[in-house]
Amino acid sequence: MVEKLQALPEYETSSLFTPIEKLVLRYVDCMTLTPVAVPETLFAELKVQFSAVQLVELTATIAWENYRARYDHAFGIESDGFSEASYCAVPVRGVN
Repeated sequence: MVEKLQALPEYETSSLFTPIEKLVLRYVDCMTLTPVAVPETLFAELKVQFSAVQLVELTATIAWENYRARYDHAFGIESDGFSEASYCAVPVRGVN
């Protein structure tokens, strides 16, 4: 698990991730953009791998995590240290 967290910034080229995991992570990247920009081709690939119900759940989960992270960030809410010695493997992007 830790190896995958450390490999997240290079998930596209990492052998630790399955093709479906890479597909989902591409979706996460697109849904995290401001504004959200999910190419039709990506969504078509997702529809091949997941049912409509699964896509709703996946999309809702990603959206909720984005909401939660932005809410916490706006209020300056920091980690409570429950994952001590861990770190956020996602690179920090510029503020839009």
